[in-house]
Amino acid sequence: MVWRQLTDHPEVIYGAVAALGIVLVLTPAVGRGARYLRLVDRPQEGQRARSSIPRLGGLALFFGILIPSLAFLPLGGELRGVVLGAAVATTVGAIDDFRRLPWWQKLGGQVLAAAIPTWFGVYVHAFTFPVLGVHQLPSAVGVLLTIVAIVAVMNMVNFLDGLDGLAAGVCAISGFTFAVIELSLGRIGAATIAAIVCGACIGFLHHNFYPARIFMGDSGAMLLGYTLAAISVQGLLKTAALATLVLPLLVLAVPVLDTSFVVAKRLRSGQPLYVADARHLHHRFIRIGFSERRTVVYVWTWCAMLAFAALATRFAPPHHRGDWNLTNTAIDGAAGFLALAFSLYVVYLLEIVKLASPRARRRDAERNAA
Repeated sequence: MVWRQLTDHPEVIYGAVAALGIVLVLTPAVGRGARYLRLVDRPQEGQRARSSIPRLGGLALFFGILIPSLAFLPLGGELRGVVLGAAVATTVGAIDDFRRLPWWQKLGGQVLAAAIPTWFGVYVHAFTFPVLGVHQLPSAVGVLLTIVAIVAVMNMVNFLDGLDGLAAGVCAISGFTFAVIELSLGRIGAATIAAIVCGACIGFLHHNFYPARIFMGDSGAMLLGYTLAAISVQGLLKTAALATLVLPLLVLAVPVLDTSFVVAKRLRSGQPLYVADARHLHHRFIRIGFSERRTVVYVWTWCAMLAFAALATRFAPPHHRGDWNLTNTAIDGAAGFLALAFSLYVVYLLEIVKLASPRARRRDAERNAA
């Protein structure tokens, strides 16, 4: 099914390849421009304080996404709203990279970017609930839920951008997964944008993986978070099916879990939600002795396992057309087992192994004393 769609719509592949090439070529030039503007300092975020690396890589990602979108997409209606919102998200992030906006101004810009696609009809219209069936949502409720969801994902990716290549790799995996699912649903426009995001992230990883020569900054993190969330709404969540709610949550489970954990910790300690700290999952890996490169690969693997579970759920539904399929059930069970097993392994590393790590115990004691 997916292969037939690719054959009929090669623009999906062309867009991804074009995005990869544009970002590969453009990122060094953006880095030199950022150095010239002295945009090389970065706020303290755990162990990742390095002042000699430019942080405006999001501009290269933006052009890597914008140019192929203009070339390979019929930018009318809904897709036009998605691209315009991406431009606003990148602009707000770039301004924040330049002059560190107050949290309320940054949030206002994120809300504006998230609201733009809703003006073009990109918002959740209905959900299917177990037993209750399909229920249409009032337009105001659907728009509000969509804006909240897009802003949330923008901040989740921003929080995840704490180690070299981490956010770009997770977004590449998510973009690839969304592209495959969208193709299977016949949503060529959304699939093309997802493939373009994947290609742009892979091209950026050449410059951003450890040791990074450039950071994506808030401009890149907000752009990628916005685009992935808008793709989910435009292509997946807009359909009235419970499974289409589960799939994006599975693909984006790592940033969702990371953000939920950090927010809960900050609320419990009375710390403002917008203040950076070293409580994220990747920081905890570092504290138990993992290298930065190893931490990133572990998180990528975790994200890939969850994405595989989402693909298995989409392509091997256990209950198809009213009948249970034992083969599909076995495939889904195996995919779910792998995702759950790796998730439990991560919990074991972060909650059990840390108890045996003198380095982790010492850092925890110092943080508690402070």
